[in-house]
Amino acid sequence: MPDVPASALHRTVWAAAAVLAGLATMIATNTLRDNHTKAATAMALTGGDLTRAPMIFRRYGCTGCHTIPGIAGADGEVGPPLTGFSKRVYIAGVMENRSDNLVSWIVSPQAFSPQTAMPNSGISEREARDLAAYIYSR
Repeated sequence: MPDVPASALHRTVWAAAAVLAGLATMIATNTLRDNHTKAATAMALTGGDLTRAPMIFRRYGCTGCHTIPGIAGADGEVGPPLTGFSKRVYIAGVMENRSDNLVSWIVSPQAFSPQTAMPNSGISEREARDLAAYIYSR
């Protein structure tokens, strides 16, 4: 192997570090843009405000039954995890996964599946839209 002068090796290492830093910045920027796009799409789809969802999840005890991404302490295992919900075909195995159906399910799950463990919690339609926006954005 030829003897590479230390200064050339030093420049090569710095160039590689700069390329890696640039790639990391590009990935972070694209991730933030994707998350923003997902959030905006979810809010438009549901008519909800996902920023209100964390408080609503806690108020109604959703965090005790579901694992909810981005919500500290939401690690319940009674109900299904709410990760990747927008990719699912069905809601609770009984209805097509559409935003209007998800809102209806959140408000009154017993109306669609009397045997479900999910209770009618008293969540309003407005609150359900906020929760749906959050769920679809993750």
